[in-house]
Amino acid sequence: MQDLKSLFLLRPDITFLNFGSFGATPRPVFEKYQWWQTQLEYEPVQHIAVRGPVLLRESRQALGNFVGADADDLVFTRNPTQAFNIVAKNMNLQPGDEILSTDLEYGAMDYTWNYYAKKGGWTYRRQPIPLPLASEDEFIEAFWKGYNPRTKAIFISEITSSTALKFPVQKICKRARELGLITIVDGAHSPAHIPVNLRELDPDFYTGACHKWMMAPKGCSFLYAKRSMQPMLDPLIISWGYEAAMPSHSQFIDYHEFNGTADFSAYLTLPECIAFMEKHNWSEVSRSCRELTHRNIERFANLLGTQPLAPLNSGMLVQMCSLPIKTDNPMQLKKKLYEEYNIEIPVMAHNGKVYTRYSIQAFNSQADLDTLYSALETLIRKGEIHV
Repeated sequence: MQDLKSLFLLRPDITFLNFGSFGATPRPVFEKYQWWQTQLEYEPVQHIAVRGPVLLRESRQALGNFVGADADDLVFTRNPTQAFNIVAKNMNLQPGDEILSTDLEYGAMDYTWNYYAKKGGWTYRRQPIPLPLASEDEFIEAFWKGYNPRTKAIFISEITSSTALKFPVQKICKRARELGLITIVDGAHSPAHIPVNLRELDPDFYTGACHKWMMAPKGCSFLYAKRSMQPMLDPLIISWGYEAAMPSHSQFIDYHEFNGTADFSAYLTLPECIAFMEKHNWSEVSRSCRELTHRNIERFANLLGTQPLAPLNSGMLVQMCSLPIKTDNPMQLKKKLYEEYNIEIPVMAHNGKVYTRYSIQAFNSQADLDTLYSALETLIRKGEIHV
């Protein structure tokens, strides 16, 4: 994978093991992004008002082909948080109703659901998930213990942020549909990290971040809504698409695509992102990344005096690995790894535990993980990490 490293703009003096947070855009895609920004400035009115809807549809079509969805069931958003705020704002729940989730979700999503639950008098139930997990079945059993007659919807990550675990969302969604529940899936880490086929998964709502593993420029994500659920989604921002003078064929697109003047150049790069992955045989790249990730898990677990959060053969570990790490000051440890060892890696507190998470992408090598191992070994000797 080393021949691909030159195609990324990342600083060569930094060991970059935090692709999972904000991704990184390869040079050809970034150049296309800048080209689109130039087109905008050449003729802003034509680009935004005349060509904009056509260009956005073309990009939605490319995205739809990639994630197994109809282009008209997708709208672009700046990030998954914006996407799910659209959904959360429009959940017609009554006092006493519940949304079932886990205690391993992304913090911004917990804040979002708690905010609307408090306003509406309903409950956002964060079902405890014991770690480490022995299998997908153990996760499924633990999750459904939170279900009760008041449950109206589920919200679940496909790949979690702090623990990097891939959950069996297809099985969860199937059971939820049988129970008549609304299914809401956080796939922020999924597109181009794992295969995504929304027709097969069949959630009611789903979001993915294209600026993570798809490598689009920052500020490029999407919201998928099942056709039957789209009428419930009023826009976050009331603009020209609301009760439009010249409505299109889709109220969903009208409501959510144009919410005031914006540079949507990042959205238009998705065909280039997909072409980049096709050119470089990304299925093979991803396989190599998974192998490198998995090869090192036991090694780091032994160093840190812990164990993996799931077995290597469980299907719950992909191109990221989180491991518990014992430190008195997570933020200080993260800062030290960056400033003293030139390693970009998250150190995250969640549910009273601290995790460090390495992400492996096309530009990473065993040497990067050896650099991390050496730094952690030194910090253990210094007593700044406990084992």
